[in-house]
Amino acid sequence: MAASIASVVTRRDLLRGTLLCIAVTLAAMTVERIEALVFGRAWLEALVLAILIGTLVRTAWTPDARWQPGIRFSAKTVLEVAVVLLGASVSGATIVSAGPAFLGGIALVVVTAIGASYGIGRALGLRPRLAMLVACGNSICGNSAIAAVAPVIGADSEDVAASIAFTAVLGVIVVIGLPMLALAAGIAPLPFGALAGLTVYAVPQVIAAAAPLGSAAVQIGTLTKLVRVLMLGPVCVVLAFLAPRLRDAGESAEPVVKPRLAQLVPWFIIGFLALVVARSAGLVPEAAVAPAGHVATMLTVVSMAALGLGCDIRTVARAGGRVTAAVILSLLVLGAIGWGLIRLLGLA
Repeated sequence: MAASIASVVTRRDLLRGTLLCIAVTLAAMTVERIEALVFGRAWLEALVLAILIGTLVRTAWTPDARWQPGIRFSAKTVLEVAVVLLGASVSGATIVSAGPAFLGGIALVVVTAIGASYGIGRALGLRPRLAMLVACGNSICGNSAIAAVAPVIGADSEDVAASIAFTAVLGVIVVIGLPMLALAAGIAPLPFGALAGLTVYAVPQVIAAAAPLGSAAVQIGTLTKLVRVLMLGPVCVVLAFLAPRLRDAGESAEPVVKPRLAQLVPWFIIGFLALVVARSAGLVPEAAVAPAGHVATMLTVVSMAALGLGCDIRTVARAGGRVTAAVILSLLVLGAIGWGLIRLLGLA
């Protein structure tokens, strides 16, 4: 009986938080519609507005534990389903057009950025494991990479909390600022999508950042980002061997844990690639491509609302000056390396 009551409460909490994310989504879509009516076009799309509105709500009011299951569900599971559905709108031709040199270059960017970011963190006085968490978070996929790498290198909860404190806020700033920079600099959709995929933290953030420049930017950005995410597996394997060296003399550490397969290759990437193959083989009806894209976009906006609801701008003050500096400098280095790859391959 008690278990049944607990299950009901959990479902209620899941629904409560999810409905909050949907409410923020509807508000974002309404503002986008008003923008279009007043200005003739939407300067800020619902994807970005959902983050902003969610962040404003989170800053003015902190949802208690009852809301968190639904917010986490919307930020994670809803996002993963959206990513899978995006595979139906990406053809094999998009991947082929990127070329093996670009795909290999993404791996090289990740490895180079991790090394450079780790060096920056250590130069700023961060502990080895904290510096590595910041490096992997910036270079691969933000909080997901931090969560996967932490047990592999034996990082403690203090290191994890310090490294993720700034990620949500900086992610929002990048999503809003990067397309503005691209439009001001006149960057074409293809190179901008690649740049967004190489620098932005999470998949929905890449979509939100690339959306103002059109579907081509979104497709190449999503592909680029997912290749970055796939680098999490090899990186975790290498770090498992390097873990004993990421410890200061006399410093204790949490037990090192071998990464699980689900951490190395997330299920939604497999689903995304499966739908890409199915679309390229003609197994996905052409009439289903557009609806799948629309559903994926809607789900992505919901996940962006959840992202905003988890973003407290006051975390910047709590992150600490050295961690903040390390994260910002590492991101700038990642952007420079990524843009260098784009120019080297002639995409810009």
